[in-house]
Amino acid sequence: MRSLAARSLVPELLDTLPADDPGAIRSRGDIRRINAISFAAHILAGRMRRHAVAPPRRILDIGCGDGRIMLALARRLASTWPGVAVTLLDRQDIVVPRTLAGFTALGWSAATRGEDVLRPEAFTSGPFDIVVANLFLHHFGDAALAPLLANVAASAGLFVAAEPRRRPLTLVAAQALGAIGANRVTRHDAPASVRAGFRAGELTALWPRSRQVLEERTVGPFTHVFAARGTAAGPAGRPPEDAA
Repeated sequence: MRSLAARSLVPELLDTLPADDPGAIRSRGDIRRINAISFAAHILAGRMRRHAVAPPRRILDIGCGDGRIMLALARRLASTWPGVAVTLLDRQDIVVPRTLAGFTALGWSAATRGEDVLRPEAFTSGPFDIVVANLFLHHFGDAALAPLLANVAASAGLFVAAEPRRRPLTLVAAQALGAIGANRVTRHDAPASVRAGFRAGELTALWPRSRQVLEERTVGPFTHVFAARGTAAGPAGRPPEDAA
């Protein structure tokens, strides 16, 4: 087993395939199952509730994929956080009308943006009360992550992320996904994601030092969680300094 002491990035196949490629479509279905197995929506919603000091008005989901994880979060949060406006941002705009209708049924609104998150204009529609990322930050090396996280911090009152935990148990689980029917793309990408994942303190070291890190730790067997305050106005307009 290759050492997991340091992050190791290789291109993931899903990032190279057209959105309508059958292998990509199947792999996105695999990712939905992985999110369910790892309780991603439960973990993210719990962190959002814990660290938001008031119901948010605007949420940005970066690297949203098909938008299903954000919809799962909305289903957990809408009863206590009504009327939230969600922006779903991804380089590939693959959110289908049925998913957007799901937000509407909950009393939320949702809009999509096809934008490369590494471009500064990706955040021009901010500020946002909360910025969320799920299984996204590990796609970038530290040289790209530092400016990305600086842009997030400048646009968010609160940032919450869930990423692969880089450790042997998670890698073994990723390598075993073929047993639940994962396709070739996922069987390649899941172990690659773990090797590019995070350990304690690594995202903290990249977050702007002037802003408060709330937590960075393992939650559950596979998930690395990071939460921090940004420099934008916090939920309900409260400054981050007062929201801590």
